[in-house]
Amino acid sequence: MKKILYIPAALVLLAAACTNKPKDKKTELADLQKQQAEINSKVTKLQAEVGGADSGKTTDVSTIAIKTGTFTNYVQIQGKIDAQDNLTAYPQTAGIITGIFVKTGDHVSKGQTLAQLDNSVMTQNIAQSEAQVSLNQTLFDRQKNLWDQKIGTEVQFLQAQTTLQSSKKALDALKKQSAYFRIVSPISGTVDQMDLKLGQVAGPGQAGIRIVNADVLKVKADVPESYSGSVNTGNDVKILVPDANDSLMTKVSFAAKVIDPTSRSFGVEIKLPVRKTLRPNMTAIIQIANYTKANTIAIPVKAIQKSEEGDYVLLSENGVAKRVNVKSGSTYGGQTEILSGLKAGDQLITEGATDIEDGDKIKVLNTAN
Repeated sequence: MKKILYIPAALVLLAAACTNKPKDKKTELADLQKQQAEINSKVTKLQAEVGGADSGKTTDVSTIAIKTGTFTNYVQIQGKIDAQDNLTAYPQTAGIITGIFVKTGDHVSKGQTLAQLDNSVMTQNIAQSEAQVSLNQTLFDRQKNLWDQKIGTEVQFLQAQTTLQSSKKALDALKKQSAYFRIVSPISGTVDQMDLKLGQVAGPGQAGIRIVNADVLKVKADVPESYSGSVNTGNDVKILVPDANDSLMTKVSFAAKVIDPTSRSFGVEIKLPVRKTLRPNMTAIIQIANYTKANTIAIPVKAIQKSEEGDYVLLSENGVAKRVNVKSGSTYGGQTEILSGLKAGDQLITEGATDIEDGDKIKVLNTAN
């Protein structure tokens, strides 16, 4: 049987009092430094264990294989479809409208008479002039016959000849003046607007008949002054017509050289092919190619990250993320041209790039070409 040893409480208190006697400061400092060293050692060991655990963590990402191609930047503006030939036929002299021979929607030919002004006085003058020409012709013929027979004088013959020529010129002038009382079509096309009525007094530049050739259309737009150095005649252009659900590729037909001082823009025109879906005054979205470069690299804008040092991207190399600084160029359609920093064949991280840093382990789930 084991014996139980009982120690009186007074002896325990006496021993504790003896062991808790005050230490000097040097001894106390040495003890604290020893404890600090032990704590630092434990912290270092734990950090190593935690780091080792995290070093095995990987992040799922998606990549694309970088390749060279052609990058094009477009200037997008809004324009309007207009007829290449869109003119108004006006009277060339004042007068009362006595006849209108066409109506809105009629197709007319160039030179066709559209309306007639009152020319009764002119008609009478022409009739009198024609009678005078007829008389002078008769007198000349008779005088010529006499002159051919050596009868009469040369002066008489020349007077008859001059009188006849003068009367003919007067008749021609009256006929030309009579043409001013007709309104004729300056182009072939369709009557789009009729501003004249029978009995109306019309005059030059007051009211007329608008003729539109809808078979030959063009797009007109104003381009901001800042693009004056890159938008010129011959540039490739995409044209989208939302209302007609139509689009086409063509070239800029004309680019003005003069800047409008009010709008600080310059005009461009693009001729359109014949299309039944297109009509004058339709809205058109114009995308003019003002910069094109072949054999260059363009990447999604979302793949580019920014820092104090500049733009950078993350590449996938042997299961590890690698940070690469890049120099960006123009951006269009969600793509940015890369001037330096990347080469064909690099695996660019697109999805998941914002969740990782340089040197992190990654797992590529999907690679697009």
